[in-house]
Amino acid sequence: MKHTVSTFAEAKRKGKRIAMLTAYDYSTARLEDEAGIHAILVGDSLGNVVLGYEDTLSVTMEDMIHHGRAVARGAKNALVVVDMPFMSYQTSVYDAVVNAGRLMKEGRAQAVKLEGGAEVAAQVKAIVEAGIPVMGHLGLTPQSINAFGGFKVQGKTEAAARKLIEDAKALEAAGAFSVVLECVPAKLAAKVTEAVSIPTIGIGAGAGCDGQVLVYQDMLGMFSDFTPKFVKRYANVGEAMREAFATYVDEVGAGTFPAEEHTYAIADEVLEKLY
Repeated sequence: MKHTVSTFAEAKRKGKRIAMLTAYDYSTARLEDEAGIHAILVGDSLGNVVLGYEDTLSVTMEDMIHHGRAVARGAKNALVVVDMPFMSYQTSVYDAVVNAGRLMKEGRAQAVKLEGGAEVAAQVKAIVEAGIPVMGHLGLTPQSINAFGGFKVQGKTEAAARKLIEDAKALEAAGAFSVVLECVPAKLAAKVTEAVSIPTIGIGAGAGCDGQVLVYQDMLGMFSDFTPKFVKRYANVGEAMREAFATYVDEVGAGTFPAEEHTYAIADEVLEKLY
């Protein structure tokens, strides 16, 4: 079944949990899609896990378009959501709509995601009115990492918690079809989930959200620069990859690869005519 913003809304109504993962390439997107993932996020986290940046701020529209197209080719049933990169929507409502349109037309996105609450409600409203579904993102918003002074849990004071709830309501009123809650205390995330009629997708926000999202390299042990507390490792694929690469190096060095079964034959009489 093809997952859409409508199936997100239906999941919220029926109390069904939404499973979301990141992907940045065709092969991974296809595997996730075949596994039954409901939504794939082409996150600007690709800056960290794919491009090797220290943060997400250097990711460009061209990066997101390139990777979005690749993921869209592999995802047949999952809803493909593409992040709007830093400064692609903050500058003006006009820029936000134009860049969201580029992600849809050129990046083959089926929805876009942007960070912020009431301060970006005008952008969200305009993008939605242009016919583009929008997923919000509250709590720890990585594009604002310099303003936060590092990766810190958000919403721990009364004022911050109240603002988080108000921001979620503002995004809903602006037309967002769902909202990611990142690094938010579990009990607060549950309150936000109760306060809005759109699905909440948690990442480090507890089990009270309507769904969950993880960076796939984190949950497979493929990215070890930094592992957040909220990550559960479902497989140690990174170690399996290292072992396979090392074995390949050894076999090439020893001349045992390629073996006869990995080669193509030619008739001896053809070779004899070459001399």
